Amino acid sequence: MKNFKLHSIIFFLSAFVLNSCTETYPLLTNTYEEALVVETTITNELKNQEIKLVKTARFEDKVYLPENGAEVYITDDSGNRYDFEDQSDRYVSTVAFQAAPGIQYQLHINTKDGRSFESSAETLTPVNPMQSVTAEIETIDTERGVSIRARSFDPDNKSKFYRYVYEETYKVLTPKWVDTKAVVGDDGFIKFIPNSPDTKVCYGSKKSSTLLLTDTNGLSEDKINYLVRFISDQDYIISTRYSILVKQYVESLAAYNYYSTLKKMSGTENILSPKQPGIVLGNIRSIKNSGDKIIGYFDVASVSTERIYFNYAELFYGEVLPPYYTDCQEYCYDDYPNNPDPCTHSPSGLLDDITLNKVRYFLTGRYLYWVNSPCGDCTTIASNIKPTFWTD
Repeated sequence: MKNFKLHSIIFFLSAFVLNSCTETYPLLTNTYEEALVVETTITNELKNQEIKLVKTARFEDKVYLPENGAEVYITDDSGNRYDFEDQSDRYVSTVAFQAAPGIQYQLHINTKDGRSFESSAETLTPVNPMQSVTAEIETIDTERGVSIRARSFDPDNKSKFYRYVYEETYKVLTPKWVDTKAVVGDDGFIKFIPNSPDTKVCYGSKKSSTLLLTDTNGLSEDKINYLVRFISDQDYIISTRYSILVKQYVESLAAYNYYSTLKKMSGTENILSPKQPGIVLGNIRSIKNSGDKIIGYFDVASVSTERIYFNYAELFYGEVLPPYYTDCQEYCYDDYPNNPDPCTHSPSGLLDDITLNKVRYFLTGRYLYWVNSPCGDCTTIASNIKPTFWTD
């Protein structure tokens, strides 16, 4: 499930492990017990499917460890077996395959230390493609911006439960780029060298980090108009060109309830809050020892995908661009108090600032001016590698 960060599951559920889906543990570090955490969604896309396996972490831990060296495979009720190979941070199927309607799939995990787990048998959810993904100017709670909405309709009224993930990509243009840059030479003095044009245009990318869920259960029709993403009109990521890839998963009731519980847990600011969500009922269990803990859900869900692009000028015609990522006011380093603004920085810190890539050289008038590094080099905040899917 790509739209909910795996470390979030680990930190929120580290002490909320399951024992055959019935026993809970206090959400306290001093009762920590190691458990296996599973993250996977098998879809109807023909591709190499992926499964993530890691170990739980304590609340004070900053990293988590992958569960390497396990035997991982999926079987179906037609007698097929799909093996997964360990690729360090995830397990990837050795062949491309897709979940098919009416077929039951089951996940099997055998760890190198002898633990064994298996999921319940799951079938593919109804296939219901998105009708559209749109970008529209909208004001929400007095804030003006761009609403990214996903729309779909199931005339058979069978889909009902939906989960969304997205990955956004945006073009970044360096506002104060010049063709030379300053560096500190081996002799400790500043020198100017040609600047690379590869620092002028970059591409940033972010994935959704929260669970995006909605349902039509109880409504008269299975029709969705869901706000996937809202971006303020003052957010620099839409200043030039923006793209978003939206994925819609149709979930079973059991999977939807599982994700809803995770969302409630992740939204609890205080772990001692009275709004504790209780047991997280997964569909994976130990088949050898009830003391072996496992967290996660083996999800088999249909998916549809759509990517859209827009330019700021297309939506906000004639309007001033949003402010850049950081302040790009030019300033200079000078000891003389009578020099006009912005000569307000002591020259004693210039060498360190250049060495640490905090500032970039910007030439204007008779002074040597400087700007914050992202203003002269977009690679400090994004990648200069153009995505293969990108179109201008």
